[in-house]
Amino acid sequence: MLLLLLLLLLLLLQLLLLLLLLQILLLLLLLLLLLLLLLLLLLLLLLLLLLLLLLLLLLMLLLLLLLQLLLLIQQLLIMLLLLLLLLLLLLLLLLLLQLLLLLLLLLLLLLLLLLLLLLLLFLLLDAAFFT
Repeated sequence: MLLLLLLLLLLLLQLLLLLLLLQILLLLLLLLLLLLLLLLLLLLLLLLLLLLLLLLLLLMLLLLLLLQLLLLIQQLLIMLLLLLLLLLLLLLLLLLLQLLLLLLLLLLLLLLLLLLLLLLLFLLLDAAFFT
């Protein structure tokens, strides 16, 4: 009877030991799952950081394109200014030509006046000789 009781006690002890081992195993499994979750979280954080970096790169590219557009606008404005300057020079040249033509007309008028005066002088001389 005592031997049976001892055997039962030994069996109970083994069962307790097995339960303890099972508990340790479950704890280790839980720790492993926690570690896996932490690793997954770290991977997610890394992915988020990579996405942020990509967004920053895209923003820099957009800024570069905007800068290039501004440079193109500046070049176009410089060309427009040069064209306006050329137009102003052409207008100045036309004004100078008009002044030259006016001077030529004045010279012709003066010549005509001189011819009229000469004709008047000849007429006066002619009238003085024939009277």
